[in-house]
Amino acid sequence: MPLSENEQNILDEIERHLHQTDPELVREVGETTVYGHALSSLRWSVVGLIAGLALMLGTLQIHFLVAFGGFLLMLLSGMGLERNFRLMGRAGLNQVSSAIRANSAPAEAEPEAADE
Repeated sequence: MPLSENEQNILDEIERHLHQTDPELVREVGETTVYGHALSSLRWSVVGLIAGLALMLGTLQIHFLVAFGGFLLMLLSGMGLERNFRLMGRAGLNQVSSAIRANSAPAEAEPEAADE
C-alpha cells in the first residue's frame, strides 16, 4: 500500500532532519549491506584456511600432532566458509561480486587513461 501524500511529506521531513543532524550515520547506513558480517566471516575463514595449510605443511616433519592441529584449523575454516556462503545465499553473492566488479572497474580504467 503506497504512502499518502501527508505521510510522504512527514517521511521526507524526517529524512531531511536526519541528513542535517547526523550525516555520518546517513553515510554509514547507506554504505552498509545486510551481508557485511557474513563477508567479514568469509575473509577470516579464508585466512584460517591458508594459515592451517601453512601450519600443517610447515610442521608435518616436526610433529604429527601439531600438523593435525593445522588440519583441524583448515577443517573448521572450511566449515566456516560453507556456513557463510549458505547465509549469504545467491543474492548476497551476486551483490558482493557486483560490488567487487564496481570497485575494480575504476582501477582498471586508470592505466588506459595514462597510456593516452
